[in-house]
Amino acid sequence: MLFILRMALMGVHFIVAGVLGLVVGICRPFNPDNSRICARIYSLPALRILNLKLKTQTEGLRDHSQSCVIIANHQSNYDLYVLGRVVPYRTVSLGKKSLKWVPFFGQLYWLAGNILLDRGNSRSAKQAMLQTTETLKHKNTSIWVFPEGTRYPGPQMLPFKKGAFLMAIAAGVPIIPVCTSTYANKLRINRWNSGTIMIRSLPAIATTGLTIADVPALMESCQAQMQACIDSMNKEMAEV
Repeated sequence: MLFILRMALMGVHFIVAGVLGLVVGICRPFNPDNSRICARIYSLPALRILNLKLKTQTEGLRDHSQSCVIIANHQSNYDLYVLGRVVPYRTVSLGKKSLKWVPFFGQLYWLAGNILLDRGNSRSAKQAMLQTTETLKHKNTSIWVFPEGTRYPGPQMLPFKKGAFLMAIAAGVPIIPVCTSTYANKLRINRWNSGTIMIRSLPAIATTGLTIADVPALMESCQAQMQACIDSMNKEMAEV
């Protein structure tokens, strides 16, 4: 019964949040801080509805003062509500072009200044790469990327794709990993307390002076650091 009630409330919330986000986007279209505001509009009420607790250690992400590429593990659609709580100032994300047609959410996603990719069109992908480099270098704006490229609920991350690392190197900006404890298969939506999730940001990883030849080693290093952090958080959660 509680599950049904929560899902009904979440459905209403998704629509209301979409409308409010559209208002924000229409009032100041493509402002790079729209994404953070819209993320909060989705996240804060949803966490209350679900009675989902977050333990965050993301001061390094919050206090970082220059443009960067933020990489995070991607577990489920609930990431919108979980990670939306820690999106920093002037941060946009990369999303599939098809998102633009999702009612309410797609339109606000576009108006929030996020970058839409047509992954099946190489010319469009190259243009998007130029846009991300311009954004990182000259607009004092960070870009949030899920380097696995898709959702995966397991404790072990999928292999990373190169895009985020190529962007960071091309723009000469650091990479900040953000790690979320494994939660996708552990939520208890039908209980009063749905669960607890940990989020940690890791120290910034410099890319100055790196070239395309350094991408494989950079990817391996980032994934190893993130996996170690996720494993550590999962262990802490199991001991609670």
